[in-house]
Amino acid sequence: MKSVIMIMFDRWQKELDKRSENGTLRIVKPVSQGSDFYSNDYLGFARNIDLQNIMLDEVSRHTEWLSGTTGSRLISGNTAYINKTEQYIAQVHGFPAALLFSSGYQANLALFSALPGRQDTIITDEQIHRSAYDGCRLSFAKKLKFRHNDTDHLEQLLKKESGNCLIAIESLYSMEGDLAPLAQIAALAEYYGAGLIVDEAHAFGIFGYGLIDRYGLQDKVTAAVVTYGKALGMHGAAVLSSNLVRNYLINFAAPLIYTTSSPDVQWLGIRSGYEFLSKHQPVQQALQNNIRIFRQQGIVTPSAVGSPVQAVIIPDRNRLKSLQNRLAESGFLTYAVYSPSVKEGTERLRICLHSFNTEKEIIRLCEIIKESA
Repeated sequence: MKSVIMIMFDRWQKELDKRSENGTLRIVKPVSQGSDFYSNDYLGFARNIDLQNIMLDEVSRHTEWLSGTTGSRLISGNTAYINKTEQYIAQVHGFPAALLFSSGYQANLALFSALPGRQDTIITDEQIHRSAYDGCRLSFAKKLKFRHNDTDHLEQLLKKESGNCLIAIESLYSMEGDLAPLAQIAALAEYYGAGLIVDEAHAFGIFGYGLIDRYGLQDKVTAAVVTYGKALGMHGAAVLSSNLVRNYLINFAAPLIYTTSSPDVQWLGIRSGYEFLSKHQPVQQALQNNIRIFRQQGIVTPSAVGSPVQAVIIPDRNRLKSLQNRLAESGFLTYAVYSPSVKEGTERLRICLHSFNTEKEIIRLCEIIKESA
C-alpha cells in the first residue's frame, strides 16, 4: 500500500505530465538573445546606462545600502531613506501617504488580505491580476467578480450588496492590454459608497504617473498600487493611500509585518527611476510612436490604442506555439499565454512594445504574425 506522501507525489507528477503533453509546462530558463517583445521594460530603463551610472555613483557613497536590513520594518528594517522615499512618492502622485513593498505581488496580498473584514464584500474585475485574487483568498470577506470592464454588471452587483464594498480593478490590464473605464467606475464607487482599489502596474510610466493622476482621481480612490518592475525598470511597489489606510496596513497586513524589509539599494533604484523619468519624457513619446507603428500594420487586437501590451488572440494551442517558435527562430522574443492564465479559448500572443524597438523590427514581427494567421 502506497504511503500518503507517495500518493501525493504521483498526483503532482501526473499534473506536470498533463501540462507537458498539452504544451503548457512552465520552466525556468535563461534569458534569450533577440529582439525584445516580451519584457515589461517598456521605457528601456532596465538597460539604460545613464540611469545605472547615477545609481552606481550614489551607492559608491553609501555602500551600507547594499547590505540587508536585518529585520522587518517593525523591528530593525525601517531606515531613514525608505521613509524619505515614501514621502517623495506620495508627493509625486498627489496622495497623502505611500507605503513601499518588496514587490507588487506582496503589495496586493497586503491590501486584499488586510483591508476587507468578515462583513465586507470585494468586487473585482474578472481579469484582475492573480496577486489580487490570492490576496482575496486570504481575506474573510465575501468575493464577487464582475464581467471585464462591464460597468452595468458592476452596478447590478453594487445594488444587491447592503454591506461595505471594495471594488478592485487595474487601470491597464496586463493580458488584454485594454484600459478600465476608470472615471465611470470611480463615479459608481462614490455613488454607492464603495471603496476603490486600482492597480496601476502597467499604466505607471506609460501614461505619466498613471491614469489616476492623469484624470485627477486621487480623492476618489481608497488605495492604488504602482509597481516598479515594469516601466521604471526596477523592482518593488508602493501602495498610495490616506494616512489611515497606511497605518492600518502597518498594523494588520501580514505580508508587511512578517517579512524582512528590502535593502535601501532597492529604494535608491526607485527614487532614481522617478527622477530619471521626470527628466526623460521623450522616451514615453518614443514608446507611443512604436505603438502607433505596430497598430498601423493591421494586426487584429483587443488592446487599447496607447497600450504597450498588444494581445493577438490565437485560441488554437498548436498554432500559437508554432507562431511563437517561428518568431523565436527569426530572432523575436514574444510570450504565448495559455489557460489557466487566461480563459480557455482566449489564448494569445502577448506582444510588449518598448521605446527601444525599431520600426524595422516591428514591421517584420507583424509580417510574420500575418503570414501565420
